[in-house]
Amino acid sequence: MEIIALLLFVSSLSICVIFNISILYALFIGYVIFFGYGILKGHSSRKLLKLSISGVKTVKNILIIFLLIGMITAIWRVAGTIPIIIYYASKLIIPSAFILIVFLLNCGVSLLIGTAFGTSATIGVISMTMGISMNIDPLYVGGAILSGIYFGDRCSPMSGSANLISGLTDTSIFTNIKNMFRTSTVPFIITCVLYGLLGLSVRGEVAVPDIENLFFENFNIHWVAILPALAILLLSLLKVDVKLTMVVSILFGFIVSVVLQNRTIDEILKALIYGFNSQNSQLDAMLNGGGVMSMVKVMAIVSISSSYSGLFDGTGLLESLKNIIEKCSRKINPYGSTFLTAIFSSMISCNQTLAIMLTHQLCKDTVENDNEMAIYLEDTAVLIPALVPWSIAVVVPLSTISAPITSLLFSFFIYLVPLWSFLSKLDFGGKKRKTYKYSVAN
Repeated sequence: MEIIALLLFVSSLSICVIFNISILYALFIGYVIFFGYGILKGHSSRKLLKLSISGVKTVKNILIIFLLIGMITAIWRVAGTIPIIIYYASKLIIPSAFILIVFLLNCGVSLLIGTAFGTSATIGVISMTMGISMNIDPLYVGGAILSGIYFGDRCSPMSGSANLISGLTDTSIFTNIKNMFRTSTVPFIITCVLYGLLGLSVRGEVAVPDIENLFFENFNIHWVAILPALAILLLSLLKVDVKLTMVVSILFGFIVSVVLQNRTIDEILKALIYGFNSQNSQLDAMLNGGGVMSMVKVMAIVSISSSYSGLFDGTGLLESLKNIIEKCSRKINPYGSTFLTAIFSSMISCNQTLAIMLTHQLCKDTVENDNEMAIYLEDTAVLIPALVPWSIAVVVPLSTISAPITSLLFSFFIYLVPLWSFLSKLDFGGKKRKTYKYSVAN
């Protein structure tokens, strides 16, 4: 019966992907399936509803953070924070190291704003436009952009996935970030070398898109506009609570929007809810978006998915699958089983958030240390969805920058991180390789 329930759920996900239907419908159908399974197993409707609510309660802090992320992505646009970052970043491009610099710029912007989609729609678009103007293969540029946007999506204190994993594993996001930098140092260096080598073939002059006039017509480009981003960086370094950090950044953004950008209170409040809308077609392509409403779908996915966890725990639906994973963990190692589970979850969920939650639900009993579980998820379930050609984690950013799907072949950082972590834990010739000592929150 468990297999039938899971197959029905996978079928609903597949239909939604094939016919380009919102994944929320599949998740709702899945909830009905799993609820029905509980009824057939003899559980009362009242008990199943309580289990569902208990699952949602485990992510209440994450939902609050998602609301704040939506507000930040809007206020940074209104305040001119993102425009000034793009404006100065675009001036750093040089032909001889173009692909490497594209990777590093997208790393930097994604680290600041914490979203792969937002980065691809801003500096990602600029990078691809420059690449095309220099007659550089979009395959290479697309791969560098994809690698860069998921660098920050994975380890920014503003990242939705990083905060989700911190909440699921009950760990400190700052401790997790420290561990993430440790496990990604070697992959990052290798990625830089590979992009540096690719960049040696670049010839010609840089033709920078005419963003200077565009930004100066719509914003006051002044160093003050960077304050909301600096607040995030400084408070994150001081390990201030992430929610308080975001609130401070929003307040700075609000003040800058009024004083520097001459925005009205009504305009700002509207942007915080519905997102930034410039009414300029050229600017729209790069900056429109953000706001609380932009996070509603993600919040719905997390809420429904977390209700699954309550049902799974109460009905034992995943026990047989968990047993298989535990056996796999003993034969390979806990990371190896998490790695394989993340591949499976990513392929059937087509979505980073659901892949993270499914992988955690299936593997949480195979890893005793919460900090290890957190970094295992960061090194697998966060990145692997971006390697699945039909996943929105890769389709959306590549569509945004107009890059071919084959750019995946050159997204070195995304597959080097999980592979390096896997290799670092293998047993060679009876000698176990040195593993990382993960930091633990005080």
